[in-house]
Amino acid sequence: MSIASEKIASAQQDLEQLVGDLRGLLASKDLDSVPEIRQLRKRLDDSMYTVRDSAVRAAQEAAYQAKEAARVANNYAHDEPWRVASAALAVGALVGFLLARR
Repeated sequence: MSIASEKIASAQQDLEQLVGDLRGLLASKDLDSVPEIRQLRKRLDDSMYTVRDSAVRAAQEAAYQAKEAARVANNYAHDEPWRVASAALAVGALVGFLLARR
């Protein structure tokens, strides 16, 4: 699981916990006769499903974009191997130079 997916899952759990706590407060039998409370409960449920669906879609889109970026990088590396090797050599030389100066 990627870091972004973990953060989305954590945020989703936090939101579900908050909604659960709020529903617990609103679950009082004394409040059942108040129409606004019933409407609020329904809006909470609807919003929770909407947020959950949005989080799932965002995670799927992030995964798709990561896979697409990896595919493009792989294709570039296969199409231009000498450029990739030259860039890797340059970065390695730069890191080696910087570490040697210490």
